[in-house]
Amino acid sequence: QAQVVESGGGLVQPGGSLRLSCAASGFTSGDYSIGWFRQAPGKELERVACIVSTEGRTVSTDLRFTIFRDNAKNTVYLQMNNLKTEDTGVYYCSAESHYYCSGVGASFDYWGQGTQVTVSS
Repeated sequence: QAQVVESGGGLVQPGGSLRLSCAASGFTSGDYSIGWFRQAPGKELERVACIVSTEGRTVSTDLRFTIFRDNAKNTVYLQMNNLKTEDTGVYYCSAESHYYCSGVGASFDYWGQGTQVTVSS
C-alpha cells in the first residue's frame, strides 16, 4: 500500500532544532511534490514548506525551516531550527503528482498521519 509516514517529532526546548522525516513507500517521492503542513492547537491547518517534483524548487513560509529530499532514501525532510513555542503542533506531509505545490484544502494523492512537535521549556 502506497503511503507517506512522518517521524521525528518530539519535545524540544525553545531555540532547539528538530528534523522531521516524510518517508514514502509504494511510489517514488522524487516524482511528486511534497508538502509539510502544521496544525497548531486552536489554529487552522497551514502549509509551512514544500518541494516541487523533479524541479526541486522549494517554498518555505519561515526562514527557520528548510525542506530537502534524499531520493536514495525516498524521503523528504523538514529541518526546523530555532524553534519557538508557536511552532507546536502536529506536522503532516503530503504528496501530489503535480509540478507545483498545492495549499490547504487541495486534494492530495497521499497524506500522512502526522507527527507531534511540542516546543516548551
